[in-house]
Amino acid sequence: MALADTLNRRTLGSLHEDPAAPRKHIDIALIVVTGLLSLIGLALIYSARHRHLLDSGLDPFYYVKRQGFALFVGGIAFVIIASIDYRKYREWALYLFGASTAFLLVVVSPLGSRSNGSQAWFQVGSFQLQPSEIAKITLIVALAAFAAAGNGHLDRRRLGVALLIALVPAGLIMLQPDLGSALVLAAITMGTLLVAGARPRHIVVLTLLGLISVAAILQTDTLKQYQRDRLTAFVDQGTQPAYQQTQSKIAFGAGGVTGQGYLKGTQTNLSYVPEQHTDFIFTVAGEELGFVGVSIIMFLYAVLAWRIWRIGTLSRDLFGMLVCAGALSLLVFQLFENIGMTTGIMPITGIPLPLLSYGGSSTLAFLAMIGLVESVHMHRFI
Repeated sequence: MALADTLNRRTLGSLHEDPAAPRKHIDIALIVVTGLLSLIGLALIYSARHRHLLDSGLDPFYYVKRQGFALFVGGIAFVIIASIDYRKYREWALYLFGASTAFLLVVVSPLGSRSNGSQAWFQVGSFQLQPSEIAKITLIVALAAFAAAGNGHLDRRRLGVALLIALVPAGLIMLQPDLGSALVLAAITMGTLLVAGARPRHIVVLTLLGLISVAAILQTDTLKQYQRDRLTAFVDQGTQPAYQQTQSKIAFGAGGVTGQGYLKGTQTNLSYVPEQHTDFIFTVAGEELGFVGVSIIMFLYAVLAWRIWRIGTLSRDLFGMLVCAGALSLLVFQLFENIGMTTGIMPITGIPLPLLSYGGSSTLAFLAMIGLVESVHMHRFI
């Protein structure tokens, strides 16, 4: 009798379980594809640096361990952020945006660390924290919260305020200077405002203004000469080839259809491609895994983009939809720009490939963003 009563209670409990419970609406596909891309990233990072580290008498898993730690911390952030009702972030938008802006201000002060011509990091022990990566996520939340308050109507005044919100972090990032991250913020802004109700002609005008602004920046001393050369080299590769893109295209050409084999890439093992484990990680896949391996990676990214799009369309409110629009804009732009610069059709801007490129700040921020998208899906019925 006691056993029967226990079973009956469990049965009745399951029948009365709230169907809107967040745990019943976890998007498993989103988590799986994110995990697969992260594992592929670890494998590519190892291949990109293991030979150089071995030749130097160092641990060949040095970068893999550091990236693995970033993934672990990012995974914790994912769980925490996804478990909180995404509407809370709308309430916290001003504070989150203010905190990230404060970090951007401090990083260009003497407290920031300079590397590769930019002052964009905080040195925390042996790790570096890049506030511009966090600013991408807080801008998504801030713009979504502001635009959602207009209930899908953006007149010129509200459009102007939204642009000012985006210009604050973008301007501070250009002081570093980091044109690549500023362009990501521009893509987030365009995607969010378009879904929020901005008219197509406004988007066209803003795009033209953005292109004019980039051209103007290239004519000033905001960027170093070598940074301007990297940005403009792709336009006239015949007379002004960029070394990185030249070696990158050689690596892709050597990969062919099936690739040279994992850990067997010539360009990779000889360290001919600069920054290969970070900005140019895609060349490792192109050379060692070939067209087949690259296609699999692109398919996984397509699934990731589809899940974000789907979650946005299923959202029960405008804020959730706009959060997904901003996340999708970030993903698509960084994919297009990173893969474009490694294949020679886009300028070299230093934008990482999400989940594949080595980098603790970018990995942590991207997983936090995916957690935010997951929260929209999990809590939409509450």
